[in-house]
Amino acid sequence: MAASSSEDATLTPDKAVDGNTSTRWASQEGVDRQWIRIDLGEGSTVNRVKLLWEAAYAKTYRVEISADRTTWTRLATETAGNGGTDDWTNLNGKGRYLRVYGTVRGTPYGYSLFEVEVYGSSGSGPGPTDPPTGAFTVVGAGDIADQCTQSDANCQHFKTAARAEAINPAFYITMGDNQYDDAHIEDFENYYDKSWGRFKAKTYPVPGNHESYDDYENRDEKAYREYFGSRATPQGKMWYSYDRGNWHFIALNSNRFDEDEQMDWLAADLAANTKKCVAAYWHEPLFSSGDHGNVPVSRPVWELLEGADVELVLNGHDHHYERFAPQTRDAQADPNGIVEIIGGAGGKDLYGQGDTVQPNSAKRIWDKFGVVKLDFTDTGFRSQFVETNGTVLDTSPTYSCH
Repeated sequence: MAASSSEDATLTPDKAVDGNTSTRWASQEGVDRQWIRIDLGEGSTVNRVKLLWEAAYAKTYRVEISADRTTWTRLATETAGNGGTDDWTNLNGKGRYLRVYGTVRGTPYGYSLFEVEVYGSSGSGPGPTDPPTGAFTVVGAGDIADQCTQSDANCQHFKTAARAEAINPAFYITMGDNQYDDAHIEDFENYYDKSWGRFKAKTYPVPGNHESYDDYENRDEKAYREYFGSRATPQGKMWYSYDRGNWHFIALNSNRFDEDEQMDWLAADLAANTKKCVAAYWHEPLFSSGDHGNVPVSRPVWELLEGADVELVLNGHDHHYERFAPQTRDAQADPNGIVEIIGGAGGKDLYGQGDTVQPNSAKRIWDKFGVVKLDFTDTGFRSQFVETNGTVLDTSPTYSCH
Protein backbone atom coordinates (compact mmCIF):
# COMPACT_ATOMS: atom_id res chain seq x y z
CA MET A 1 0.00 0.00 0.00
CA ALA A 2 1.10 3.53 -0.76
CA ALA A 3 -0.45 6.98 -1.09
CA SER A 4 0.55 10.43 -2.27
CA SER A 5 0.01 11.74 1.27
CA SER A 6 -1.67 10.98 4.59
CA GLU A 7 -3.47 13.55 6.73
CA ASP A 8 -1.82 12.18 9.86
CA ALA A 9 -0.22 9.06 11.29
CA THR A 10 -3.57 7.36 11.97
CA LEU A 11 -5.07 7.85 8.50
CA THR A 12 -2.61 5.80 6.47
CA PRO A 13 -3.32 3.92 3.19
CA ASP A 14 -3.33 0.48 4.81
CA LYS A 15 -6.50 1.51 6.67
CA ALA A 16 -8.38 1.47 3.34
CA VAL A 17 -7.79 -2.25 2.79
CA ASP A 18 -8.11 -3.65 6.31
CA GLY A 19 -11.73 -4.79 5.93
CA ASN A 20 -12.82 -2.42 8.69
CA THR A 21 -15.28 0.28 7.60
CA SER A 22 -14.64 2.30 10.76
CA THR A 23 -11.01 2.99 9.78
CA ARG A 24 -9.94 5.02 6.77
CA TRP A 25 -7.22 6.60 4.68
CA ALA A 26 -7.26 10.38 4.28
CA SER A 27 -4.99 12.52 2.14
CA GLN A 28 -3.52 15.90 2.99
CA GLU A 29 -6.27 18.48 3.34
CA GLY A 30 -6.87 21.17 0.73
CA VAL A 31 -4.76 19.66 -2.06
CA ASP A 32 -6.13 18.20 -5.30
CA ARG A 33 -4.45 15.41 -7.27
CA GLN A 34 -3.90 12.78 -4.59
CA TRP A 35 -3.83 9.01 -4.97
CA ILE A 36 -3.89 5.69 -3.16
CA ARG A 37 -2.21 2.62 -4.69
CA ILE A 38 -2.60 -1.11 -4.02
CA ASP A 39 -0.13 -3.85 -4.98
CA LEU A 40 -2.24 -6.75 -6.27
CA GLY A 41 0.61 -9.04 -7.32
CA GLU A 42 1.95 -9.55 -10.82
CA GLY A 43 -0.58 -10.58 -13.46
CA SER A 44 -3.76 -9.79 -11.53
CA THR A 45 -7.04 -9.25 -13.35
CA VAL A 46 -9.66 -6.78 -12.14
CA ASN A 47 -13.34 -6.81 -13.06
CA ARG A 48 -14.84 -4.76 -10.21
CA VAL A 49 -13.74 -1.97 -7.86
CA LYS A 50 -15.90 -0.77 -4.98
CA LEU A 51 -15.08 2.50 -3.18
CA LEU A 52 -16.57 3.47 0.18
CA TRP A 53 -16.03 7.22 0.56
CA GLU A 54 -15.92 9.10 3.82
CA ALA A 55 -17.41 12.61 3.97
CA ALA A 56 -14.30 13.93 2.21
CA TYR A 57 -14.97 12.49 -1.24
CA ALA A 58 -13.73 13.03 -4.79
CA LYS A 59 -15.83 14.99 -7.26
CA THR A 60 -13.70 13.72 -10.12
CA TYR A 61 -11.30 10.79 -10.07
CA ARG A 62 -9.92 7.90 -12.09
CA VAL A 63 -9.48 4.20 -11.36
CA GLU A 64 -6.31 2.99 -13.09
CA ILE A 65 -4.19 -0.14 -13.39
CA SER A 66 -0.51 -0.60 -14.21
CA ALA A 67 2.09 -3.30 -14.55
CA ASP A 68 5.02 -1.11 -13.56
CA ARG A 69 3.71 1.99 -11.68
CA THR A 70 4.79 4.10 -14.68
CA THR A 71 2.28 3.47 -17.48
CA TRP A 72 -1.33 3.55 -16.29
CA THR A 73 -4.48 2.29 -18.05
CA ARG A 74 -7.78 3.89 -17.11
CA LEU A 75 -10.50 1.48 -15.98
CA ALA A 76 -13.14 4.00 -14.86
CA THR A 77 -13.66 7.77 -14.72
CA GLU A 78 -15.93 9.74 -12.40
CA THR A 79 -16.78 13.34 -13.32
CA ALA A 80 -19.66 14.07 -10.96
CA GLY A 81 -18.97 12.18 -7.78
CA ASN A 82 -21.16 12.77 -4.74
CA GLY A 83 -19.57 10.50 -2.13
CA GLY A 84 -21.12 7.45 -0.57
CA THR A 85 -20.39 4.16 -2.35
CA ASP A 86 -19.16 3.88 -5.93
CA ASP A 87 -19.35 0.37 -7.37
CA TRP A 88 -17.59 -0.03 -10.72
CA THR A 89 -18.48 -3.32 -12.41
CA ASN A 90 -17.76 -5.03 -15.75
CA LEU A 91 -14.21 -3.76 -15.75
CA ASN A 92 -11.49 -5.40 -17.82
CA GLY A 93 -8.06 -4.69 -16.42
CA LYS A 94 -4.83 -6.59 -16.00
CA GLY A 95 -1.76 -5.47 -14.07
CA ARG A 96 -0.05 -5.45 -10.73
CA TYR A 97 -0.95 -2.04 -9.29
CA LEU A 98 -4.38 -0.47 -8.91
CA ARG A 99 -4.65 3.26 -8.24
CA VAL A 100 -7.54 5.56 -7.30
CA TYR A 101 -6.42 9.00 -8.49
CA GLY A 102 -8.45 11.96 -7.20
CA THR A 103 -8.27 15.09 -9.40
CA VAL A 104 -10.90 17.40 -7.89
CA ARG A 105 -12.10 17.31 -4.28
CA GLY A 106 -15.77 17.39 -3.47
CA THR A 107 -15.16 19.24 -0.17
CA PRO A 108 -12.58 21.71 1.17
CA TYR A 109 -10.84 18.81 2.92
CA GLY A 110 -8.83 16.04 1.23
CA TYR A 111 -9.82 12.64 -0.12
CA SER A 112 -10.85 9.93 2.32
CA LEU A 113 -11.80 6.28 1.77
CA PHE A 114 -13.09 3.82 4.33
CA GLU A 115 -12.39 0.91 1.99
CA VAL A 116 -11.13 0.08 -1.49
CA GLU A 117 -12.45 -3.34 -2.52
CA VAL A 118 -10.95 -4.96 -5.63
CA TYR A 119 -12.48 -8.03 -7.28
CA GLY A 120 -11.06 -10.39 -9.90
CA SER A 121 -8.25 -12.91 -9.78
CA SER A 122 -5.08 -12.36 -7.80
CA GLY A 123 -1.66 -12.50 -9.38
CA SER A 124 1.30 -14.71 -8.68
CA GLY A 125 3.21 -12.27 -6.52
CA PRO A 126 6.48 -10.52 -7.27
CA GLY A 127 7.45 -10.41 -10.93
CA PRO A 128 10.80 -10.86 -12.64
CA THR A 129 11.70 -7.18 -12.35
CA ASP A 130 11.05 -6.97 -8.62
CA PRO A 131 13.98 -6.53 -6.22
CA PRO A 132 15.43 -9.47 -4.29
CA THR A 133 13.96 -10.66 -1.02
CA GLY A 134 16.16 -8.37 1.03
CA ALA A 135 14.69 -5.21 -0.48
CA PHE A 136 13.69 -2.37 1.84
CA THR A 137 13.15 1.39 1.77
CA VAL A 138 14.70 4.10 3.95
CA VAL A 139 13.75 7.79 4.16
CA GLY A 140 16.17 10.47 5.28
CA ALA A 141 16.60 14.23 5.62
CA GLY A 142 18.81 16.74 7.33
CA ASP A 143 18.39 20.32 8.57
CA ILE A 144 14.92 19.64 9.82
CA ALA A 145 13.02 21.37 12.63
CA ASP A 146 12.74 25.14 12.62
CA GLN A 147 11.22 26.82 15.69
CA CYS A 148 7.71 26.81 14.27
CA THR A 149 4.50 24.87 14.78
CA GLN A 150 2.01 23.13 12.52
CA SER A 151 -0.40 26.08 12.72
CA ASP A 152 2.13 28.16 10.79
CA ALA A 153 1.44 27.63 7.07
CA ASN A 154 5.11 28.26 6.27
CA CYS A 155 6.39 25.67 8.74
CA GLN A 156 7.95 22.96 6.61
CA HIS A 157 9.20 20.27 9.00
CA PHE A 158 5.67 19.02 9.61
CA LYS A 159 5.24 18.67 5.84
CA THR A 160 8.47 16.75 5.36
CA ALA A 161 7.54 14.51 8.29
CA ALA A 162 4.17 13.76 6.74
CA ARG A 163 5.80 12.92 3.42
CA ALA A 164 8.40 10.70 5.11
CA GLU A 165 5.70 8.85 7.01
CA ALA A 166 3.50 8.40 3.94
CA ILE A 167 6.34 6.55 2.20
CA ASN A 168 6.23 4.08 5.12
CA PRO A 169 9.92 3.09 5.12
CA ALA A 170 11.58 0.31 7.08
CA PHE A 171 13.29 3.04 9.10
CA TYR A 172 14.32 6.71 9.01
CA ILE A 173 17.70 8.41 9.14
CA THR A 174 18.59 12.02 9.85
CA MET A 175 21.67 13.77 8.48
CA GLY A 176 22.21 16.24 11.31
CA ASP A 177 20.90 19.63 12.43
CA ASN A 178 17.77 17.87 13.54
CA GLN A 179 16.70 20.92 15.61
CA TYR A 180 17.36 24.68 15.33
CA ASP A 181 18.67 27.11 16.35
CA ASP A 182 20.81 25.97 19.28
CA ALA A 183 19.14 22.57 19.73
CA HIS A 184 18.24 22.94 23.40
CA ILE A 185 16.16 20.15 24.93
CA GLU A 186 13.07 22.38 25.11
CA ASP A 187 13.44 23.04 21.38
CA PHE A 188 13.57 19.33 20.62
CA GLU A 189 10.48 18.79 22.77
CA ASN A 190 8.50 21.74 21.37
CA TYR A 191 9.30 21.34 17.66
CA TYR A 192 11.14 18.25 16.38
CA ASP A 193 9.20 15.96 18.70
CA LYS A 194 5.88 17.16 17.27
CA SER A 195 6.83 16.29 13.68
CA TRP A 196 9.70 13.88 13.04
CA GLY A 197 9.57 12.81 16.67
CA ARG A 198 6.49 10.76 15.84
CA PHE A 199 8.78 8.06 14.50
CA LYS A 200 11.75 8.51 16.83
CA ALA A 201 11.62 4.81 17.72
CA LYS A 202 12.40 3.96 14.07
CA THR A 203 14.98 6.71 13.51
CA TYR A 204 18.75 6.33 13.34
CA PRO A 205 20.02 9.92 13.83
CA VAL A 206 23.34 11.73 13.62
CA PRO A 207 24.08 15.19 15.04
CA GLY A 208 24.96 18.34 13.13
CA ASN A 209 26.82 21.47 14.08
CA HIS A 210 23.67 23.02 15.58
CA GLU A 211 23.42 20.13 18.03
CA SER A 212 26.82 21.16 19.39
CA TYR A 213 25.53 24.68 20.20
CA ASP A 214 23.41 23.40 23.10
CA ASP A 215 26.51 23.38 25.31
CA TYR A 216 28.57 25.76 23.21
CA GLU A 217 31.46 26.19 25.62
CA ASN A 218 32.18 22.47 25.58
CA ARG A 219 30.89 21.86 22.01
CA ASP A 220 28.82 19.05 23.48
CA GLU A 221 25.67 17.62 21.91
CA LYS A 222 24.03 17.25 25.30
CA ALA A 223 20.37 17.87 24.42
CA TYR A 224 20.68 15.70 21.29
CA ARG A 225 21.79 12.78 23.47
CA GLU A 226 19.10 13.51 26.05
CA TYR A 227 16.31 13.70 23.48
CA PHE A 228 17.22 10.65 21.37
CA GLY A 229 18.41 8.59 24.35
CA SER A 230 19.90 5.25 23.39
CA ARG A 231 19.11 5.86 19.72
CA ALA A 232 21.79 8.57 19.68
CA THR A 233 24.40 6.32 21.28
CA PRO A 234 23.39 2.69 20.67
CA GLN A 235 27.02 1.58 20.96
CA GLY A 236 28.01 4.05 23.67
CA LYS A 237 29.27 6.83 21.37
CA MET A 238 27.68 9.33 18.98
CA TRP A 239 28.83 7.15 16.08
CA TYR A 240 27.66 3.62 15.46
CA SER A 241 26.81 1.05 12.80
CA TYR A 242 24.03 -1.43 12.10
CA ASP A 243 22.95 -3.92 9.44
CA ARG A 244 19.82 -4.43 7.38
CA GLY A 245 19.59 -7.11 4.72
CA ASN A 246 22.80 -7.14 2.71
CA TRP A 247 23.65 -3.55 3.77
CA HIS A 248 25.92 -2.15 6.47
CA PHE A 249 25.04 1.38 7.66
CA ILE A 250 27.54 3.67 9.36
CA ALA A 251 26.30 6.74 11.30
CA LEU A 252 29.03 9.32 12.06
CA ASN A 253 29.44 12.55 14.01
CA SER A 254 31.13 15.15 11.79
CA ASN A 255 31.55 17.51 14.77
CA ARG A 256 34.22 15.12 16.00
CA PHE A 257 36.09 14.09 12.87
CA ASP A 258 39.23 15.56 14.45
CA GLU A 259 39.10 12.98 17.25
CA ASP A 260 41.21 9.87 16.77
CA GLU A 261 38.74 7.75 18.71
CA GLN A 262 36.06 8.02 16.04
CA MET A 263 38.48 7.60 13.14
CA ASP A 264 40.03 4.52 14.71
CA TRP A 265 36.59 3.09 15.35
CA LEU A 266 35.58 3.71 11.72
CA ALA A 267 38.64 1.94 10.36
CA ALA A 268 37.98 -1.06 12.62
CA ASP A 269 34.27 -1.12 11.75
CA LEU A 270 34.97 -1.15 8.02
CA ALA A 271 37.53 -3.91 8.46
CA ALA A 272 35.07 -6.05 10.42
CA ASN A 273 32.13 -5.58 8.04
CA THR A 274 30.90 -8.71 6.27
CA LYS A 275 28.06 -7.18 4.23
CA LYS A 276 28.37 -6.71 0.47
CA CYS A 277 27.01 -3.13 0.42
CA VAL A 278 27.83 -0.14 2.64
CA ALA A 279 26.23 3.28 3.18
CA ALA A 280 27.54 5.99 5.50
CA TYR A 281 25.97 9.23 6.65
CA TRP A 282 26.95 12.34 8.58
CA HIS A 283 26.25 16.06 8.52
CA GLU A 284 28.96 18.04 6.70
CA PRO A 285 29.58 16.95 3.07
CA LEU A 286 32.96 16.71 1.40
CA PHE A 287 31.37 18.00 -1.83
CA SER A 288 28.61 20.61 -2.13
CA SER A 289 27.52 23.21 -4.67
CA GLY A 290 25.56 25.03 -1.99
CA ASP A 291 26.20 27.99 0.27
CA HIS A 292 28.71 26.24 2.57
CA GLY A 293 30.53 24.53 -0.29
CA ASN A 294 32.98 21.68 0.17
CA VAL A 295 33.92 20.78 3.75
CA PRO A 296 37.53 19.46 3.85
CA VAL A 297 37.15 18.06 7.39
CA SER A 298 35.25 15.16 5.81
CA ARG A 299 38.07 14.15 3.46
CA PRO A 300 39.85 11.70 5.82
CA VAL A 301 36.55 9.92 6.38
CA TRP A 302 35.91 9.71 2.63
CA GLU A 303 39.39 8.24 2.15
CA LEU A 304 38.64 5.43 4.60
CA LEU A 305 35.26 4.76 2.95
CA GLU A 306 36.76 4.80 -0.52
CA GLY A 307 39.39 2.30 0.55
CA ALA A 308 36.61 -0.03 1.72
CA ASP A 309 34.62 0.25 -1.56
CA VAL A 310 31.67 1.98 0.08
CA GLU A 311 28.75 2.69 -2.25
CA LEU A 312 26.82 5.63 -0.78
CA VAL A 313 27.32 8.71 1.41
CA LEU A 314 24.45 10.88 2.71
CA ASN A 315 24.86 14.38 4.14
CA GLY A 316 23.04 17.57 5.10
CA HIS A 317 24.45 20.96 6.21
CA ASP A 318 23.76 22.85 2.98
CA HIS A 319 20.02 23.47 2.75
CA HIS A 320 19.22 22.03 -0.66
CA TYR A 321 19.09 18.71 -2.47
CA GLU A 322 22.02 17.55 -4.56
CA ARG A 323 23.06 14.24 -6.06
CA PHE A 324 26.57 13.51 -7.31
CA ALA A 325 27.66 10.88 -9.80
CA PRO A 326 30.14 8.31 -8.46
CA GLN A 327 33.50 9.95 -7.77
CA THR A 328 36.76 9.69 -5.86
CA ARG A 329 38.02 11.76 -2.93
CA ASP A 330 39.70 14.03 -5.50
CA ALA A 331 36.42 14.71 -7.36
CA GLN A 332 37.39 12.47 -10.26
CA ALA A 333 34.47 10.74 -11.97
CA ASP A 334 34.74 7.01 -11.39
CA PRO A 335 32.03 4.38 -11.95
CA ASN A 336 33.46 2.54 -8.95
CA GLY A 337 33.47 5.67 -6.78
CA ILE A 338 31.07 6.79 -4.07
CA VAL A 339 27.67 8.36 -4.74
CA GLU A 340 27.10 11.38 -2.47
CA ILE A 341 23.62 12.79 -1.82
CA ILE A 342 22.86 15.98 0.12
CA GLY A 343 19.39 15.94 1.68
CA GLY A 344 19.40 19.27 3.50
CA ALA A 345 15.85 20.25 2.55
CA GLY A 346 14.19 18.70 5.61
CA GLY A 347 12.39 21.82 6.87
CA LYS A 348 14.68 24.70 7.85
CA ASP A 349 14.77 27.59 5.35
CA LEU A 350 16.56 26.84 2.07
CA TYR A 351 19.88 28.52 1.25
CA GLY A 352 19.91 28.43 -2.54
CA GLN A 353 22.81 28.11 -4.92
CA GLY A 354 26.41 28.64 -3.87
CA ASP A 355 29.19 30.24 -5.87
CA THR A 356 30.44 27.10 -7.62
CA VAL A 357 28.77 24.04 -9.12
CA GLN A 358 31.09 21.22 -8.15
CA PRO A 359 32.34 18.59 -10.59
CA ASN A 360 30.19 15.49 -10.97
CA SER A 361 27.07 17.22 -9.59
CA ALA A 362 24.32 15.37 -11.43
CA LYS A 363 21.21 17.08 -10.02
CA ARG A 364 20.57 20.15 -7.86
CA ILE A 365 17.26 21.37 -6.47
CA TRP A 366 17.48 24.67 -4.62
CA ASP A 367 13.88 25.70 -3.99
CA LYS A 368 11.90 22.65 -2.84
CA PHE A 369 11.52 21.01 0.56
CA GLY A 370 11.41 17.24 0.64
CA VAL A 371 12.97 13.94 1.68
CA VAL A 372 15.42 11.45 0.22
CA LYS A 373 13.84 8.06 -0.52
CA LEU A 374 16.30 5.18 -0.79
CA ASP A 375 15.33 1.80 -2.22
CA PHE A 376 17.87 -0.86 -1.29
CA THR A 377 18.18 -4.39 -2.64
CA ASP A 378 20.63 -7.19 -1.93
CA THR A 379 22.81 -5.98 -4.79
CA GLY A 380 22.33 -2.21 -5.14
CA PHE A 381 20.26 0.90 -4.59
CA ARG A 382 18.27 3.71 -6.19
CA SER A 383 17.49 7.13 -4.73
CA GLN A 384 14.72 9.67 -5.25
CA PHE A 385 14.05 13.18 -3.98
CA VAL A 386 10.37 13.47 -3.08
CA GLU A 387 8.80 16.91 -2.60
CA THR A 388 6.44 17.45 0.32
CA ASN A 389 3.43 17.20 -2.04
CA GLY A 390 4.56 13.76 -3.21
CA THR A 391 6.10 14.79 -6.54
CA VAL A 392 9.28 12.90 -7.37
CA LEU A 393 11.74 15.57 -8.53
CA ASP A 394 14.80 13.38 -9.07
CA THR A 395 15.48 9.67 -9.59
CA SER A 396 18.99 8.29 -9.69
CA PRO A 397 20.21 5.41 -11.83
CA THR A 398 20.13 2.04 -10.15
CA TYR A 399 23.63 1.44 -8.81
CA SER A 400 25.16 -1.97 -8.16
CA CYS A 401 27.22 -2.64 -5.06
CA HIS A 402 30.99 -2.80 -5.58
